[in-house]
Amino acid sequence: MTLQNQTPEAKPHASEPVPSGQPPSRRSAITGTVVALLLLLGLSGLTWYLLKPDATPAAAGGFRGAPASTVGVATAELASIPIVIDALGTVTPQASVKVRPQVSGTLTKILFQEGQMVKAGQLLATIDPRQFELALMQASGQRQRDQAQLDSAKVTLKRFTTLLAQDSIARQETDTQAALVKQLEGTVAIDMAAEGLAKLNLDYTRVVAPVSGRVGLRLVDVGNLVSSSDTNGLVLITQLSPISVVFSVPQDRVAELQQNISAKQRMSASALDRSRATVLEVGSFATLDNQVDVTTGTVKAKALFANDKQALFPNQFVNIKLLVSTLTDAVVVPVTALRQGANGDFVYVLNAESRTVSIRPVKRGQATVEKIAITEGLKAGERVITEGADRLKEGARVVLPGDAPRTGGAGAGGDKSKRANRDKASANPASAPVGTADGYADTASAPGRKRPASQAAGS
Repeated sequence: MTLQNQTPEAKPHASEPVPSGQPPSRRSAITGTVVALLLLLGLSGLTWYLLKPDATPAAAGGFRGAPASTVGVATAELASIPIVIDALGTVTPQASVKVRPQVSGTLTKILFQEGQMVKAGQLLATIDPRQFELALMQASGQRQRDQAQLDSAKVTLKRFTTLLAQDSIARQETDTQAALVKQLEGTVAIDMAAEGLAKLNLDYTRVVAPVSGRVGLRLVDVGNLVSSSDTNGLVLITQLSPISVVFSVPQDRVAELQQNISAKQRMSASALDRSRATVLEVGSFATLDNQVDVTTGTVKAKALFANDKQALFPNQFVNIKLLVSTLTDAVVVPVTALRQGANGDFVYVLNAESRTVSIRPVKRGQATVEKIAITEGLKAGERVITEGADRLKEGARVVLPGDAPRTGGAGAGGDKSKRANRDKASANPASAPVGTADGYADTASAPGRKRPASQAAGS
């Protein structure tokens, strides 16, 4: 195979002009595109830099350019706050009695109205008394007969005793007569008991109220045969005044209650409806159970209420607020000021001069419906955010109701400045800032001249 010397064709230098009619190389096209893109990116960055908001923060730690949030504030103050135990309780009557007849017979009268308030000892109903009157007469006659025999035996014994002293009768006869007197005395005692029982049964034909309270629905009508073995009874009487509420308290609060009980300190208790909006009755703590319920870790307690207006009804569910003591000189803020985060409770404290907020970790204490005590982390006189805190962070700028609107700086002022620059650029394109919407860009070769951005990129 014959090797031929071939001279490679000379390629034009990159700086030499391409002959007319020859298409540009692929590398030259890519290079031009990259340069144009880099130039456009540079112009975009310069435009953003010149049009960005004021870089000076409103305060140390503030959000650059972030608009201020309108918030509500409150001042932490020293106040007394009650220490209470909230619990769910059940209204329990002091007495609830099912009235049953104690003798059997026909019900002849009912002397009460359903729902009526009755007094203890008041007549409610009567049972046919005739058989009991006859039984009383029989017992009374038996007692009188035996009493006469006893009186006769005593006279005979007295005579025998006199004859024995004269040695006119045997001692045996005297002793026998004395034994007869003893026997008849026992018989008379039995007769007296039987007579008393008959009289008691006759009294039982008059059914009276055992306690004062409210009568329920009638459970039997006139003419029915009733007896002491009836399970339903005649009627149910429930004592409404006074009345108690049984509720449960956590075992951790038992020590406080025991201390007050030992000191004989009265603890006020309020019964509220299910919505906690209305106080039904105000009473006092009565007693505490003697053991902890192991299933719930609570102890049953009882509060007593006069219930003169009968606002509490048996078996009604109510909310109990038990005032254990009062915490004085506590740092108190509205409950809306307390926030919860991953690290615990905190509040936003207002920096009055810079109109910024700071996060302050705190420890909560006793709370009421509107106020809460802060045990650590806050002093009286400091102002905390109560409204609009959801939009805040550490160092955020805020506006208080009544503050005069700001005219400069970042935020609203910065927006006005940018709008003014755009209006000025539209009126005088030669003086428009670099990178404005009018499409002008600055060049390094002629700092004072403005050329269209498209021409600058093309060069």
